[in-house]
Amino acid sequence: MKKRKLVLSVLCALAIAVAGCGGDDAAKGGAAKADGGKAAAGDWKPSGAISIVVPAGAGGDTDLSARVFAKYAKAKTGFDFVVVNANGAAGSVAANQVRSAKPDGTTCLYGHALVNVANVAGVTDYNYTAFKIGPSFALEPAQQFYTFKDKYPDLKSFIDAAKANPGKLKACTEVGAYTYYELLAFQKAAGIQLDMVDAGSTADKITAMLSGQIDLLPAPWVNCKDYVTSGKFVCITYPADKAYDLIKGVKTCKEAGINMVYPNQEFSFYFPKDTPDNVIAFYDKLTKSIIDDPEAQKTLTGMSMIPNYKNPADTEKVEKFTYDTIKKIADELAKK
Repeated sequence: MKKRKLVLSVLCALAIAVAGCGGDDAAKGGAAKADGGKAAAGDWKPSGAISIVVPAGAGGDTDLSARVFAKYAKAKTGFDFVVVNANGAAGSVAANQVRSAKPDGTTCLYGHALVNVANVAGVTDYNYTAFKIGPSFALEPAQQFYTFKDKYPDLKSFIDAAKANPGKLKACTEVGAYTYYELLAFQKAAGIQLDMVDAGSTADKITAMLSGQIDLLPAPWVNCKDYVTSGKFVCITYPADKAYDLIKGVKTCKEAGINMVYPNQEFSFYFPKDTPDNVIAFYDKLTKSIIDDPEAQKTLTGMSMIPNYKNPADTEKVEKFTYDTIKKIADELAKK
């Protein structure tokens, strides 16, 4: 009798355990449906070191913010996140490397606008839709316009000089890249014509500016703030969607009477197209946890970058806006 009771007790315990497991699975399934099919972030862990491929050399804003992410991601997960610099061909060297990588979560692309700009420029035959979009991590306002303070101390003096000397004032850019289409839009909105000089990366553009032969420099605040503080450069305007505290006292293009808004630099993650949802969920949760960390926020703001978490769905909306905006600029140019 005792033996029979023991067997019944064990069977009951097993039945309860099985039911519990079934209940958890059902709850997970229900949560997945309510979440639009997204897998739980805890379902996946990296199998080894993660390569964060950036389409820029060391020391620029893309590289530096990627290294901030890598530092805090390592601290929070224990896994190694390695920044891999792969500059060249309007970002397509890095993009192609990630696009052809295994969709196992150990290789991702990090940057802003690069995939879309390369497509519009005709460098690639794909845009952001060729990737699985991850979360956003940081933001810089649309690149600002800088001049030498003693030459063109404000926006009006620069535009007056440009109108008086059409096609003569030199603006440095990287043809087919983010600043190239930004300058094309600025020319149209301001009613001026500039001489575009292909100078390369941000560091190269600043070097060209410092040579004294360039009149207008489009660049991020993080790379130019010291020149502004020293009185060498002045920021005359920037085509962001709104005024940012990061760049105090400078009017946006719209505030200055120039009808122009250009996509901000929103630094985000891109993954091979077939990357599973639970991998994206892992990076989404990790990115949000880093942005919620006061120390990480302080590190980013100390670099003159804005902490900017967006989930993958909202990040994809930004990608679409960026692509549509830049393509419109290129299409209007092609009509001329």
